[in-house]
Formats: sequence, structure tokens, C-alpha cells
Amino acid sequence: MSARLTTAQPYALGLFRIVVGLLFACHGAASLFGVLGGAVGTDGGTVDAGTWPGWYAAVIQLVCGSLVLLGLGTRAAAFLASGSMAYAYFKVHQPNALWPLENGGEASAMFCWAFLLLVFTGSGALGLDRLFARRTAARREPAAQQATVAA
Repeated sequence: MSARLTTAQPYALGLFRIVVGLLFACHGAASLFGVLGGAVGTDGGTVDAGTWPGWYAAVIQLVCGSLVLLGLGTRAAAFLASGSMAYAYFKVHQPNALWPLENGGEASAMFCWAFLLLVFTGSGALGLDRLFARRTAARREPAAQQATVAA
């Protein structure tokens, strides 16, 4: 059973990446465009453009969430997203109480750790990162075969 689970690991990781990226991008879209109920605390509205930290956080959520969802530049996007959620937790939530359940920071903490995991694992299966890596490797392979020269 363990061997079968191991062979499915890249696909499970790919699905994990897709779900986390989609949920994160939805947070950004809600804050920037007022969709899906709008920004938290605005009664369905949006975050004012350029306001710190809400608007910048929403842009990071939308852009990084979309990149992670697609599996494009996953490690860099996940690193930025993880850092933004660590900032959100420690600057916005943690001063109110110690535990995430008490301070309302469960989502920030979970997103932070989920994205940190993706920094170390990469995109898994079903990501554009792998597609581009295959194309690049296919282009380099014929050139390496022609490089042998007899003296």
C-alpha cells in the first residue's frame, strides 16, 4: 500500500497546490473586486487602493495565489505568499491573543504553513513548472548528443 501511495504523491501534491492557490486567489479577488462577499469587514465592499497593508496583501493574494494555482513559479510565489501570511499573523492577529483560535488568525497560520510546504516541495504534478522543465530538457538533449567531437 505504501508503494501505491508514494506513486500518487506528485498528484496529491499537485491537487493540494491547486486548492491552496485557488483559495488564496479568491481572498485577493474578494478584497480587490468585491466578489465572493467582498473584503472582510467591508460589508461586501473592496479594500481602498494603495492602503497599507490590506491592498498590498490582496494583490499578493491574487497574484501569488494564481501563480501557485497554475504551478508557475511555484516556489517563489509560495515563498512570498508564506511571508505575507506570517506578517499578517504576527502583526494583525497575534497581538490580540496568543493562540490562532483566540485571535482569528487560523487562516493566516494555515496559509503560511501550506505555502512554506510548497516552497520545499515544488509544484508536484499538473503544474506549468513541470511542462516548461520538460520542454527545456528536450531542447538541451539533442545539443548534448551532438557535442561529441573526435580529435
